[in-house]
Amino acid sequence: MNETFLENILNEISVSGCEEPVQEVVKTYMKDYADEIREDEIGDVVCVLNPESSTRIMLSAHADEIGAVISNVAENGRLQVVSRGGIIPFTYPGQQIKIRGKKGIVYGVVEARRETFDNKELKAKDFLVDIGARTKEEALSQIALGDAVVLDTHIRRMMNGRLTARALDDRLGVFIIMEALRRAKEKGCKAGVYAASTVGEETTKNGAYWCSSRIRPDLAVVVDVTYCSDYGDKETAEAGTVTLGGGPVLCSSPTVVKKLNDQMEACAGDLQIPLQRETESGLTLTDGDRIHFTGEGVPLVLVSIPLRYMHTPAETADLKDVEGCIEVIAEFLCRQTVCRN
Repeated sequence: MNETFLENILNEISVSGCEEPVQEVVKTYMKDYADEIREDEIGDVVCVLNPESSTRIMLSAHADEIGAVISNVAENGRLQVVSRGGIIPFTYPGQQIKIRGKKGIVYGVVEARRETFDNKELKAKDFLVDIGARTKEEALSQIALGDAVVLDTHIRRMMNGRLTARALDDRLGVFIIMEALRRAKEKGCKAGVYAASTVGEETTKNGAYWCSSRIRPDLAVVVDVTYCSDYGDKETAEAGTVTLGGGPVLCSSPTVVKKLNDQMEACAGDLQIPLQRETESGLTLTDGDRIHFTGEGVPLVLVSIPLRYMHTPAETADLKDVEGCIEVIAEFLCRQTVCRN
């Protein structure tokens, strides 16, 4: 497991619609392992192993993160923003931010006074971002409308192999599918593997649709994060018990094929990797919801990474779960013998 690759992914800004920096990291790393690297007009990146195979297995994880984009610049140089994805507005006021500007990274802060936190209906449109500019013209010399804004956070290692950072959702997934392709190749995988780092999951899920429509896979493995139930007062009756460090999570859902879950379980059992289960009553709220309905229908299995504090600046995961996901998916890929009619 190449943790330098993981940190390089996590260090980039990839708000939905602005995923290019992460995709460049993926392409640079995977050029030594993929037989082909494909791109499309909206920024999806698909790394392909064994493109000549008649079996096509799609791996999918989304490169985009929640955040904001600049929507307006006031005469005094303050920036106004709109949200992209499900941000938690109260995590922003008084926090340092960074912007991928036209000349590089621009730093700033979201304005806050004590009265800011009295606004129980706080939204991104209420934010004013101070980058130190004194005028509109000065601000526009460094940034442009539509630039991505994220909280200026750090990657930190914790006890017991835990990791905390912004946007583990779902750059952990991107890391996992690329490492799974690499490991499957080392194990002699013969199936065609199409590892798609998709755009737009947090907003439109357009990337998943485009990739699946063009790959036309026989089946798909979607990798995303899921809520842990081992903190706070998370309700377990509907979803189940999911613990950090407890292993990859398989989903029981109407859109997930039971046979594929069974195959994943068999792989994990042979590798002695623990698995966990969660339940969805309908859609999975992942890229799988678009992939499943492309073409004539795509059989789907969802493998999730347990995550604490989702959509906050300090999402927390366990690297043992990440390694477990990579191993199980790589083994699953090596066992696939599906052929096209």
